[in-house]
Amino acid sequence: MPAEPALLGVRHHGPGSARAVRAELARLRPDIVLIEGPPEADPLVALAGDPAMEPPVALLAHVPGEPAKSAFWPFARFSPEWQAIRHALGAGVPVRFCDLPAAAMFATAGTEEAEDTDDTAPADPIGSLAAAAGYDDPERWWEDMVEHRAGATPFEVIAEAMAAVRDGHAPGPREALREAHMRRAVRRARKDGFERIAVVCGAWHVPALAAPITAKADDATLRGLPKAKVEITWVPWTYGRLATFSGYGAGVTSPGWYDHLFAAPDRPVERWLAGAAGVLREEGLAVSSAHVIESVRLAEGLAVLRGRPLAGLGEVTEAARAVLCEGDDLPVELIQRRMVVGERLGAVPDDTPMVPLQRHLREEQRRLKLKPEALDRDLDLDLRKPLDLGRSVLLHRLRLLGVPWGTARESRGKGTFRESWTLVWRPEFDVELIEASAWGTTVGAAAAAKARDLMTREGVTLADLTETLEACLLADLGEALPYALDALAQRAALDPDVTHLMAAVPATARALRYGDVRGTPAEGLGKVAGSMLARIRAGLSPALTGLDDPAAKEMIGHLDAVHAATGLLPEAERDAWLAALHGVAGRGDLHGRIDGRLTRMLLDAGSFDGEETARRMALATSAGHSPARVASWVEGFLAGGGLLLVHDAQLLRLVDRWLSGLSGTAFVDVLPLLRRTFATFDAPERRAIGERVRNVGRAGAGGRDEAALEIDEELAAGAVATVLAILGRSG
Repeated sequence: MPAEPALLGVRHHGPGSARAVRAELARLRPDIVLIEGPPEADPLVALAGDPAMEPPVALLAHVPGEPAKSAFWPFARFSPEWQAIRHALGAGVPVRFCDLPAAAMFATAGTEEAEDTDDTAPADPIGSLAAAAGYDDPERWWEDMVEHRAGATPFEVIAEAMAAVRDGHAPGPREALREAHMRRAVRRARKDGFERIAVVCGAWHVPALAAPITAKADDATLRGLPKAKVEITWVPWTYGRLATFSGYGAGVTSPGWYDHLFAAPDRPVERWLAGAAGVLREEGLAVSSAHVIESVRLAEGLAVLRGRPLAGLGEVTEAARAVLCEGDDLPVELIQRRMVVGERLGAVPDDTPMVPLQRHLREEQRRLKLKPEALDRDLDLDLRKPLDLGRSVLLHRLRLLGVPWGTARESRGKGTFRESWTLVWRPEFDVELIEASAWGTTVGAAAAAKARDLMTREGVTLADLTETLEACLLADLGEALPYALDALAQRAALDPDVTHLMAAVPATARALRYGDVRGTPAEGLGKVAGSMLARIRAGLSPALTGLDDPAAKEMIGHLDAVHAATGLLPEAERDAWLAALHGVAGRGDLHGRIDGRLTRMLLDAGSFDGEETARRMALATSAGHSPARVASWVEGFLAGGGLLLVHDAQLLRLVDRWLSGLSGTAFVDVLPLLRRTFATFDAPERRAIGERVRNVGRAGAGGRDEAALEIDEELAAGAVATVLAILGRSG
């Protein structure tokens, strides 16, 4: 090995570069390896040799108390830096990171010295070299020259090419600092007695590291560099995040493909398309061996036509689309998600430095058998089972802490004892856990402290308090409930705005119900809910007076929410609410939409029968009202679905009679409102209403609509026979 350091210029996250680095280090046998990365991570390098360390992983550096100041350095199996680390650990030689310290990076963030924050080259070296070679796609040129090469990568040629591209280039402030620190790291290694030094860095930096710049000049560049206190650790990473984010400024759009290129011992195209066929077969698509053979031939033929040494991702994707997927883009998207991105979540050993909150979460994940995964995973919980209840509690506590590992979705089953979630772990959750560690050392303690803080923040609203209270019940934070109840009672007693109280009631009602289901009843919550409802009933009449269209729309939302919430409360509260609605319904000073909506609520609740509803509708649609007022009443009455018109012929006749009696001018005036109303109905509802309207007035002898008598007996015979067989009858 030469006396001068061996400079191995690579492309970050390049499979060809990774293979070449591994082979070159085996040939050179250096006694120390320097790698582009933060020097604060030197004490953590040994963890990369732990069998429990599974890439993709990343180094996470952050400033304590300032989680916004954080950065990641990700490594995949096909990253040259990762292969260099593993080679050095296997050979028993030291490994050091030689880039600018993370402390200096954070300290200079936002200053003039840190303006050049992009780690990529200010110029486009690959683009320049590709253009010189006659390529219109820089990525394709680099893959043909480096990543797809079967032999060794000529590092000397890469260095020469980069020197030509950098000729005349003046590095920016951040770039100058980084390269000065890399040269200093090389000098320090030589001073420490190492003779065979290998440096693995981005190819762009190779000419700068080989330049005859004195130590004195580099010291002057680095003198006075500010520092910040930094903590650093390993965290799991994902291929999805590798495709969209990179601490090196070199994102990889196809990490799954690159992983395959690195790992495939031979015939990478054949192995890839065979794997794609397997993915499609798992989804029930018929893909034969002949499909695979023809797709390989097509991919290789495209590569020959395009002058490529090996079929690339573009060629194999086109071959898969044409042959395996028969021109259908939907299966191609499946291959893209499963294989090209190849979503994968890495793992780190248990002895990796972590804040106590991170470590406690790992213990909880093991206890509850909830493994973090990078792909979306649906999880249905039965809260009557202790394991599922514990999982629900953990997910709700993490949501309170701002770590949305789980996203709640509508449950497939009925009953309040069921919950449905979609789980997906994101690498940035580790940063959020570090931030949340200020609240406590366990998930439960931290969530309770965070909830108490949310309740006492300046500007917190009554609705915010009820949402936090609901979250405390869902997360089983009994120690935070007294604070929540006291804050809620005090705010409810002092808040004069009825709409604020109405906004708070739904969450309060849900909290009561969840408390019953989960076995964590909130003593005093029912009293608070009853007090808020009493104040709402008392202030409902003036709150509904003098509203314009936007205010009426907003008020209807509050009315619907409170109406639904009272269904979760004791029967006495429900009856009192219906009585309050009955007292204001039909008032002449109400906005038309509100009056119509109140009538519909009372009809659905059974307070009005069909005859009373028809009478009120007839009054509301009489000639004494303006067409706009009548249309808004109908809009409020019909909002939420058109099944009422399908099944109640009397009401349908009333609406039809009103519309038929409008003059041409009046009809044009109300048409936009009616279109807006009927546009909210589902297509089958609109179709059924049309059929019913067509038969309005065509009643049979029995007084029923002819539509109800138009039965295809031959078509119905099969269904009738099936029902009779189920009932054990014949005939």
